[in-house]
Amino acid sequence: MKKKFLDISFPDTLEKNTTYTLNFGKLIADINENNVLKNFSYVFSTGPKLDSLSIKGKVTNSITGEPEIEAVAFILPLERDTIFGKGRPAIYSLTDSSGHYSLNNLREGTYKIYALKEKGGDKIYQQSTDEIGFIKEPIVLKKNLDSVNIQVFKEDASVFRILDKRINADGSISFAFNQKLLKPEIVVTDPPALDASKYTKFSKNNDSLKIWLTDLSFDSAKVNINDNGKLQQTVILNRGKKETYTRVLTATDNLEDRTLNPNRPFKMTFNFPILSTDANKIELLEDSVKRTNFTLEKDSTDFLSYYIKYPWRVKKSYELKFEAGAFTAIFNTKNKEFKKDFKLGSKDDYGTLVLKLIVPEKDKSYIVEVIDANKHAVNSMVITKDTTVTFNNYKAGKYYTRITYDNNKNKKWDTGNVTLGTQPEKIWNEPKELSIRALWERNETITIPKE
Repeated sequence: MKKKFLDISFPDTLEKNTTYTLNFGKLIADINENNVLKNFSYVFSTGPKLDSLSIKGKVTNSITGEPEIEAVAFILPLERDTIFGKGRPAIYSLTDSSGHYSLNNLREGTYKIYALKEKGGDKIYQQSTDEIGFIKEPIVLKKNLDSVNIQVFKEDASVFRILDKRINADGSISFAFNQKLLKPEIVVTDPPALDASKYTKFSKNNDSLKIWLTDLSFDSAKVNINDNGKLQQTVILNRGKKETYTRVLTATDNLEDRTLNPNRPFKMTFNFPILSTDANKIELLEDSVKRTNFTLEKDSTDFLSYYIKYPWRVKKSYELKFEAGAFTAIFNTKNKEFKKDFKLGSKDDYGTLVLKLIVPEKDKSYIVEVIDANKHAVNSMVITKDTTVTFNNYKAGKYYTRITYDNNKNKKWDTGNVTLGTQPEKIWNEPKELSIRALWERNETITIPKE
């Protein structure tokens, strides 16, 4: 490289009558502002003509349907498909801001085609971190091909592995897994006395875990991680004899901008399992007037959460004061004084969504999700026939529907597998925006297309 010139030399002899393409990807940029000459390629031939066939298409996310930007689309001659996941492909292209790719100057042949959304930049598929997409059947290239579209997905790991384990500064124990477990179970086998008094909480997808042990005087502890009654892995936890832990009992709430949804009770979730409460150390003020007819109830399904129930009223201001020691957690950890200020949201700020859903094939299973503007699911249900469903009390805003073709009827989306040649279950994102306004009932008919 010298000023505006780039000299490239080849240590090996080039083949005769062969078209070569130099793909620079994002490697060339100007020296002043670092503007990248993206997807620049230089094509030349050692024979009388250039290969001129092309494959074009779009790479999208299999769940959201959104285009994947700067994904790697690549092909491997069928006889070289064995290098998949082992070596860097010679023919590739990066997708543009719309998810489109273009593989140019190709010769006739039979190819396998893939798309890769990677965390690193080596262009080699790493199952633990990358997303992959593929066309199952080999492509016989004899003419230009357009609309060879690929959806990328995250594969389930084939072998269970713990990604992270740690004893936190507050004495809790965290695990992260590379799989979503089906029916997980944790057993402390040594010291065995710790097992009966442990507290465990799995994440929603069962791919991470938090454990609270009531005795942290051990030097080492042995923990079995089981799934569906089968041992996945045994873990040894070691701690230093002089290790100490700092515990502060805190609580989060379910308020939205200091407003309580009128369709939900007031809920607090703590960072430690609560052993006892003292309602006498809780004071409720309604427009600065003390009220005593509230109740404190433990969540029957979550040992970290409590409800405060009261006939909340609109246009009133509320203040909940919690004295020090209102809640006592394990290790005799008590809360410091804190308070919560809020108001009750008006039902006039909420609307209703009524969906008439028409299925393409009877007795097949479809997962219907209502998602918000941030693509987060706020409600879901499974249907097998034409159905009308009402979603009440939705806050005014923009919503969409997402349909999963639940082919195996297990009521969840299943991803694909490259080795087995299986694609992820298809997801159809209804493009129509379902705006919900306060005090309105939005009625829509959605005809689900055939897969």
